[in-house]
Amino acid sequence: MATTSTADRRAGARSAYLMSLAACPTHRVLDRMGDRWVSLILKELASGPCRYGELARAVAGATQKMLTQTLRGLERDGLVARSVTDAVPPRVEYRLTPLGESLLPVMAVVTEWAERHIGDVDAARVAYDSVTRR
Repeated sequence: MATTSTADRRAGARSAYLMSLAACPTHRVLDRMGDRWVSLILKELASGPCRYGELARAVAGATQKMLTQTLRGLERDGLVARSVTDAVPPRVEYRLTPLGESLLPVMAVVTEWAERHIGDVDAARVAYDSVTRR
């Protein structure tokens, strides 16, 4: 009879946990929403369709590569739609889909909570740092 080591059992438990995270709808959505540029892009598109250049100016900290990758991910998830108009040069525009629009109230609640409690979070960090500094 084969026995498993503690390290093997831990590795198996870790693997099972990671697989459960991959299947968890909440984790998957929060993983997307936790991306650095997602909330800024969604906030910008909440006021209406935008061209790529407009988004690049509004989300000034994002590199062209990161903005493009983030928009592609949002498009893949069905939150953003990309349309190309035949023109010279081609006109590319992004807009929220109905699914993306349904996320706006959730973002508004999180924004409200953050604005209401950021002082508490900052105070807790200062208190924690003052106790744990060596």
